[in-house]
Amino acid sequence: MGSKWRRVKLSLGLNLCAYLPRTTDGDDDGDYHPLPSSERLSDAALLPPSNWENMVRCRTTTPLPSSHCLRLPKSLSKSSSKSSKQTCSICLMKMKQGDGHAIFTAECSHSFHFHCVASHDNQVCPVCRSKWKEIPIRSPGLDPGGWSRNDALMDVAHRLPVPQRNLNQWHIRGPEPGVFNDDESLDHLPVIAESNNTLDNTSDTTIKIETYPEVSTAPRSHSYDDFTILVHLKAAVMAAIRNPSLSGGQVNLLQSRSPRAPVDLVTVLDISGSMSGTKLALLKRAMGFLIQNLGCNDRLSVIAFSSNARRLFPLRRMSDIGQQQALRAVNSVIANGGTNIAEGLRKGAKVMEDRTEKNPVSSIILLSDGQDTVNGVRPNSSYPNYGSLVPISIRSGDNREFQIPVHTFGFGTDHDASLMHSISEISGGTFSFIETETMIQDALAQCIGGLLSVVVQELQVCVECMNPNLCLSSLKAGSYRSHVSADGKTGLIDVGDLYADEERDFLVSVKVPAESSQCETSLLKVKCVYSDPLTKEMTSTESGVVRIQRPKIAGQEEVSIEVDRQRNRFRAADAMVETRTAAEQGDLAGAVSILENCQRVLSETVSAKSRDRLWVALDAELKEMEERMVSRHVYEVSGRAYILSGLSSHSWQRATTRGDSTDGSSLVQAYQTPSMVEMLTQSQAFLLSSPSTQGLLQSLWSQPKPR
Repeated sequence: MGSKWRRVKLSLGLNLCAYLPRTTDGDDDGDYHPLPSSERLSDAALLPPSNWENMVRCRTTTPLPSSHCLRLPKSLSKSSSKSSKQTCSICLMKMKQGDGHAIFTAECSHSFHFHCVASHDNQVCPVCRSKWKEIPIRSPGLDPGGWSRNDALMDVAHRLPVPQRNLNQWHIRGPEPGVFNDDESLDHLPVIAESNNTLDNTSDTTIKIETYPEVSTAPRSHSYDDFTILVHLKAAVMAAIRNPSLSGGQVNLLQSRSPRAPVDLVTVLDISGSMSGTKLALLKRAMGFLIQNLGCNDRLSVIAFSSNARRLFPLRRMSDIGQQQALRAVNSVIANGGTNIAEGLRKGAKVMEDRTEKNPVSSIILLSDGQDTVNGVRPNSSYPNYGSLVPISIRSGDNREFQIPVHTFGFGTDHDASLMHSISEISGGTFSFIETETMIQDALAQCIGGLLSVVVQELQVCVECMNPNLCLSSLKAGSYRSHVSADGKTGLIDVGDLYADEERDFLVSVKVPAESSQCETSLLKVKCVYSDPLTKEMTSTESGVVRIQRPKIAGQEEVSIEVDRQRNRFRAADAMVETRTAAEQGDLAGAVSILENCQRVLSETVSAKSRDRLWVALDAELKEMEERMVSRHVYEVSGRAYILSGLSSHSWQRATTRGDSTDGSSLVQAYQTPSMVEMLTQSQAFLLSSPSTQGLLQSLWSQPKPR
């Protein structure tokens, strides 16, 4: 087992960011004690070599639309052993004889750049953890830049502050402040486009409204108790920066300077004992990617929890110095102790509550691989007090002033999917199920791709009947709060934030009486009221009046495919709820029967006959859920989480990670926006840019799924 683990670490190339210093037995007071700077790995090791130079530049990256999605290869040409021999596991850069870099081979047979080992200043091999008897001694006057003035890692090292432990007040062992009001001031910097780029202003940040009655013509003598109108909303895409020097005027994402709403983000990270090894290494690398993609006006705070929770990093702007310090904070954590999800969430909410200033967009990201072992929560049950774990200040109830969404990510087969889903649902966030650790970074990338592209806030949809003889019978809005007035004349849906190019579909049912003489019937109109996240100005947009023709005699008219498509989505979501209820009661056969029934009903609809893409996606998703219910064991380890993640996605109409798929070509990913796809593409390129990660990814991909 030991040799296999050494090979995994060697192929990973993340040994530095995964380096776990020894701690005193039983020390689980919630304080995380980093090694002295000389013993810790380089903060740049959290990023692949091609991204080190970008890390130190202060920039506001805005994900932009792209029609392409990079897919990870199923097989990799380089073997892990070849990659590890050619790559220094300290700086993650290639080693080659005769390229001007001295190479040091330790007594354990692992090789590194000489200057990396000299600056490593530790007698433990970062690959196999063997204790070295001899290491190169770094002289006080040794200039790392002397080894290679053009080395990207050395450039980062020169930019880092002088490594003195006492200079970093947030990493010192000691009591935390009682109030987290030490957030960095929001002195927003103007965002200016590059002089050689032109701004594409073909769209503005407004809401487009479209309405579709289920049929456009109905006989005058007919009345309807449940006539359906689809309300379709779409947020405008963010203005893109076009670079004329690129072929076809394509978007150069890294040079984008399009204004966007800055974000306050708190990440709540599980570092309990079960996170040790590869999980923690991949989590650190994912956090490195997240930090790199936050801009100068975005602010980040990091909370880590095991048996207790501690704020590792206050809410501060992600300037170049802020990024470096955030990387150092993430790099300092070690895995030990139990799992206190409630305390981690409480401390994350406290950061948001106590801040003295606020960015336009606020969100909490919670990642955990386990079950809450401290607060008496019964795993994956219908525990009635899940809501008690969510601080009142961030619940999406009547407290509209706060309402901070918590996007939860449960990974592996041991997390409490019911708890994670409940936390996200109560707060207005989404729940993602990450089946394999390799998907952690992609799942985070998809999420922040949305958070960094908010174009509409406080969106409310108002529906008003335009005929005194009409009244609303229902509003189908998923998890969004909706209300129909007592007289049935008006309805209201609270939507909140929309990402760039994001869409929402709601079904409005009305009671339509028979007409005596009119040739048409006016049904309703829709009004959207929302605020601009940058200017805070309130804007309203109205649709035209929805009407249907009322001839004396009308032929049989087919239901609108747009309406039929959304009916199918609601039918599938309802089936998922019923399926989960049956499965939790131990009736797996009944659960499978519900899914099969739903598939049969959907197959007879207009959408199915026209091979509509959403119908194909729903059918594939329902079949996947069936496969995850072949036994009680399979349902426990993956079926429950897969269903809950699907429910989260459909009820909020927002993309989530389900199982091991965030691939934009997957039909399950019906709600991905171009900004999400662009960030996901960056994430996959980020992983592949480091050859030293390929062996680990290949070995993890080859592991069979639990069945």
